[in-house]
Amino acid sequence: MKISDKKIEKISEQILNYLFSVSPQSIFTSKIAQELARDEEFIKKLLLNLESKKLIIEVKKNPKGIDYIRRSRWKLTNKIYQIYKQHQQSQ
Repeated sequence: MKISDKKIEKISEQILNYLFSVSPQSIFTSKIAQELARDEEFIKKLLLNLESKKLIIEVKKNPKGIDYIRRSRWKLTNKIYQIYKQHQQSQ
């Protein structure tokens, strides 16, 4: 089943909104997928797309500085966080 580009854009917006709501925390892919009730692989594809657009950052290390082997956490870039914050205040 093919999902339309418009729906993919809406889901990507939901991802960004969720990451803004938990910022400055970085969140695991599985948690994002759970919150949006979507498949992890589908969410990971969207996250990688958002990363390529420089909207989010992938965190590959745990708080102790040890690399994750099979997991990734995600957070908004500082620039995008500021834009979201300004947008929220203007409404």
